[in-house]
Amino acid sequence: MSRKENHDEKLVAEIAAHYKEILRLVGEDPEREGLVKTPVRAAKAIIDITAGYRQYPMAIAKKAIFEHAGSRIVIVKDIEFYSMCEHHILPFFGRVSVGYIPKGKMIGLSKLARVVDCFARRLQVQERLTAQVCELLTNALPNEGVIVACTAEHLCMKMRGVEKQDAATTTFDYTGKFEEDPKLREEFLRLINL
Repeated sequence: MSRKENHDEKLVAEIAAHYKEILRLVGEDPEREGLVKTPVRAAKAIIDITAGYRQYPMAIAKKAIFEHAGSRIVIVKDIEFYSMCEHHILPFFGRVSVGYIPKGKMIGLSKLARVVDCFARRLQVQERLTAQVCELLTNALPNEGVIVACTAEHLCMKMRGVEKQDAATTTFDYTGKFEEDPKLREEFLRLINL
């Protein structure tokens, strides 16, 4: 067994012990047939859900930057993501659309989705997620502007608290020419149907 696997097993066991205690504290019997394996499954799930803490978004982006000859604007829209609200540790999920104006270089399209996932797979708030994606892309490749739009639904608003089932939140961040020129922002929003 590799050193990493030992570490992962230890981490799973440590987190599982906490989940077992949580089950007991909420009034369940962690030894009940249906719950015996739940702490380990929940531990593995939370490790997967927070994989972004163990990834490096700049390194992901830098793996696929190429010479550019063409587009005035590059847009990848509707990148689905799943994240966990840092306030209640409940899921929020939605779609991110990213646009940038290349300046001699472009980034591999799949890397845009990987960068979104890297930031989403952390305890997060939507506003910061949007800003982090925008800031990283602004710094990762030469560009004349970056814009990011994120629309998400939050289970912390649907399952508890205000219990508003149809509420969705949209956040934006942008730099460069998108900041300077409202017509560019409008074009981006039109192209992503927002």
